[in-house]
Amino acid sequence: MTQNKFRKTVAHNSDGGFTLIEVMIAIVVMSVGILAVIASFATAVAATQSAEEDLIARQKTLEAMESIYTARNSQQIPFAAVANVASGGIFLSGPQSLKCAGPDGLVNTADDVNCTTSAGATCPDGGAECMVLPGPDGVLGTADDVTMSLGNFKRTITITPVLLPGGATNTNMMAISITVSYTKAGLPARSFTANGLISSYH
Repeated sequence: MTQNKFRKTVAHNSDGGFTLIEVMIAIVVMSVGILAVIASFATAVAATQSAEEDLIARQKTLEAMESIYTARNSQQIPFAAVANVASGGIFLSGPQSLKCAGPDGLVNTADDVNCTTSAGATCPDGGAECMVLPGPDGVLGTADDVTMSLGNFKRTITITPVLLPGGATNTNMMAISITVSYTKAGLPARSFTANGLISSYH
């Protein structure tokens, strides 16, 4: 006796699509990725906007540090003067405008003077340092040059004693911290700090 076997076949549709849940998950994943890219782009734009000021802050910090070492090496000032005014030294405490060095050749001291342009005019913003930049023609030294004031910059020089392991003060060494900070419209305040040690020996 022959038994017929019937086979039931199920047709598969190869044109099946995504379900609604799969589409929603894909949208969420793509949204998170796009938001991350936009956030990194915004951070890059903000960094570019303050790149010039960051470079100036760094340069002014290092210039001040170098001038202190030079004054010590040339014995222009005695080592005891390498301190803040409150400690018997010559450096003003707290944030100071970026004035030009006076007769002592050091910034952030009582004899600082108003800065002038190469043409001899006093810089704006109370005589704070200023820079002459090329104007729209891109050529420096022409009539359309622009004066950039550094009146939004402040420099702080803090000089503290160095302690020995037993807690005593090292009388032959001081710690110097120089910070140049600035503000710019639409951006948070930024600063650059350099730290160093200076000894009475050179």
